Amino acid sequence: MSYKFRSICMKVISVAFFLLFLQPLNAQYNWGDLDAQLEAKQKILGNEFVVMLWKDDTLVYKKEKGMFNSKTQAPIASCSKWLTAALVMQFVDEGKISLDDKVSKYIPELNKYFKSYITFRDCLSHMTGIDDEGGVLKKMLQRKKFSTLEEEVNSYAARNIRANTGTDFWYGSIGLNLAGRALEVMTKRKFDVLIRTKLLIPLGMRKTTFTNLEGGPVNPSGGAQSTADDYMKFLVMLLNKGKHNGVQILSENALNEMMKIRTSAAMIKYAPKAATGFNYASGAWVVEEENGKATALASPGLFGTWPMVDYCRGYSYLVFCKNLLGEEKAEAYLQLKAVIDEQLKSTCN
Repeated sequence: MSYKFRSICMKVISVAFFLLFLQPLNAQYNWGDLDAQLEAKQKILGNEFVVMLWKDDTLVYKKEKGMFNSKTQAPIASCSKWLTAALVMQFVDEGKISLDDKVSKYIPELNKYFKSYITFRDCLSHMTGIDDEGGVLKKMLQRKKFSTLEEEVNSYAARNIRANTGTDFWYGSIGLNLAGRALEVMTKRKFDVLIRTKLLIPLGMRKTTFTNLEGGPVNPSGGAQSTADDYMKFLVMLLNKGKHNGVQILSENALNEMMKIRTSAAMIKYAPKAATGFNYASGAWVVEEENGKATALASPGLFGTWPMVDYCRGYSYLVFCKNLLGEEKAEAYLQLKAVIDEQLKSTCN
């Protein structure tokens, strides 16, 4: 055997050993049951979806179905709320606002109608007390009457008060849109530009936008479009104690605040069927809790996308699709989570 041939053999063996040593972490998991569950639930999930699972510092599972892939952009509806809540917490981190500040400081129309007491905290937890009745279709038609977020928010000010602020939970768009408009006034920047600059670009979420390409008001509570790749970056940041690529996007104090449970069963006067039985934190539902603190959060959207962070087991999970979210689908997502939990067994610290 020539020296040259032996040298080549040694190099090949070294490379092979190196690649074997650095196999993806998902090799230590058996995702056969998850694959089977996804196949069984395809009728519910639809023909096009992406499922991604991030554990510690690695993407351990990814499945793309139909024409959908992780770079496909689609509306994410109420998944937008979690992004908006994070933006508000960035300003809290910077000391520019407090969660107990009154949003009427920035939206004087609220003072005109005796609603000066509503705080940012109330807005993030859907407890403004402002009347918000009406179905999804009715609300979508109502929004078409406005050309700006300012116009829409000023219309909220004129509505009746349904309950005392901070005591009554009614899931909807009012709170997050009030908070978004307050940030617009404070910074003198449009909401879609503001969130792109402060949150989306630093996270590398370059295919995520709140800009309404059809015209009309920007919608902080439900108007974003995103991709599975993009939204997973946000989830991983939440899982990674607020850091992204070594940069602190949110402080640990901010994350702890976002994990505080704001509701009790008696306070919840309206919740969509998909979230029945869950408490609420700030911009996200409490899927699991322990000792009064959320250990798993999710912010599902009307079109079927379901993002979640399980802090107890240390993973982020995302189903990205565009079918309407119904009660049956919500149950399916929780069943998928149970399969994942079986693989990622852990106990909360």
